[in-house]
Amino acid sequence: MPTTRTETITAADGTTFDGHVAIPDSGSGPGVLVIQEIFGVNLYIRDVCTRLAQLGYVALAPDVYHRQGAGFAVDRTGPEAVGEGYGRMQGHDVATGLGDLDAALRHLRTVPENPSGRAGVMGFCFGGLMTYLVAKTFSPDCAVSYYGSNIANLLDGVHEQLTCPILFHFGDNDPFLPNADVDRIREVTGSMGNVTVSQHWMGGHAFDNRFSPFYQPFQATAAWGQTSAFLARHLG
Repeated sequence: MPTTRTETITAADGTTFDGHVAIPDSGSGPGVLVIQEIFGVNLYIRDVCTRLAQLGYVALAPDVYHRQGAGFAVDRTGPEAVGEGYGRMQGHDVATGLGDLDAALRHLRTVPENPSGRAGVMGFCFGGLMTYLVAKTFSPDCAVSYYGSNIANLLDGVHEQLTCPILFHFGDNDPFLPNADVDRIREVTGSMGNVTVSQHWMGGHAFDNRFSPFYQPFQATAAWGQTSAFLARHLG
């Protein structure tokens, strides 16, 4: 069973924040930075880290919302929980947050259990968007973005700036992410050999989250299989 601990990460401005870490049974492996949904580093995100550790990776999920108060995590699924998550997301400064994610990625490259220094990034929903921005802005070894919204509106410079291998997962029945957006991403990135867009039949939003009513086991299993193969190919 993977072991877990809390790491302290230091941002460029000296601010410190926590990161949940899962270590594989082997004791070492390449790193994967896990970026939360709007609900913080909750049970689901910690479970993603455990699943990655079971594949042999050192997984680190930073407290993205720490500048609004440390330790935010929501495991409820009702309307009030969505409101709490959206409130935090709306209060999140993207530029500062990207700097914090850069610090977390750098930290992950230096933990003793990651002797190779290799690290990818993976995120879900809000974290799927942030994964794309991290991949464009910094230099992860690879990236996996699950149903990140608004990416279709942020494709300027993608040919020059997005150089790492990246796998996008979308559902074709997502009420929060129009199929036209996915078509736009495919159109703009179609000539880029490092970009893979996978759209899952009848997939809704948050289909990977097994702790929510949105969970769809068929789509989640298919996407996780693709993700596992992608990480193995690009992280080793």
